[in-house]
Amino acid sequence: MTSIIEILAVTTALLYLFFAAKEDVKCWYAAIISSSLYFFIMINANLIMEACLQIFYIGMALFGLNQWRKSYAGNQSIKIKTWELKTHFYVISIILIISLLLGLLLNKYTNAALPFLDAITTFGAIITTYMVAIKVLENWLYWFVIDSISIYIFVSRELFLTAGLFSVYLVIIIFGYISWKKNLREKYD
Repeated sequence: MTSIIEILAVTTALLYLFFAAKEDVKCWYAAIISSSLYFFIMINANLIMEACLQIFYIGMALFGLNQWRKSYAGNQSIKIKTWELKTHFYVISIILIISLLLGLLLNKYTNAALPFLDAITTFGAIITTYMVAIKVLENWLYWFVIDSISIYIFVSRELFLTAGLFSVYLVIIIFGYISWKKNLREKYD
């Protein structure tokens, strides 16, 4: 059953992604509100790692807000950058290894739902949120994979509105990637 808290969380989460795609610092305020609400939703859904992830998101939103505000105060925004393929190989390897270890721990010591998928989306999101804060273009590709997996998780936990949110995310992610890529190209023109 959809609650008013989930509706508010979805609304502010959409605002976060909309503003992030536009490189608007307001995205971080929306992230703080959405993550605070989603913390309680995930606790109720018995998604332990997702609940912990919301606490991390709040911290990263404060970090991102500080980074983006600082750069705008100096009349220059953080420049979008891209990582080398080698860096992505290392990052993805770390995400998979740590997620496997977290999944094993969750499986053995908790009653967490979908421990391995919960771990990979959580740890992947941690890395990817950092990529957004420092404006790495490929964050959008990472989010596409993470959010695709998350849709399955949320449907399995009967969080249908949240699964719908993540379906909308997939569309917004495409536009965010195109927008950031265009801005990156303009940097070199």
